Amino acid sequence: MNSFMQAARDFARDEEGITAIEYGLIAAAMAGVIAVAFTPLRAAIVAAFGEIITAMNVV
Repeated sequence: MNSFMQAARDFARDEEGITAIEYGLIAAAMAGVIAVAFTPLRAAIVAAFGEIITAMNVV
């Protein structure tokens, strides 16, 4: 039982995986911000690519 308690204490003190979790949260937040920022620009982006496709088909 004592070794179980020691293992539990060691696990609670281990901070090795914390950085990976933080980076994951930062990446998720950035993806959300990018998605929200580009939503209003969607129509302009679709129109620009449509013009590019049309120009490529003409040539």
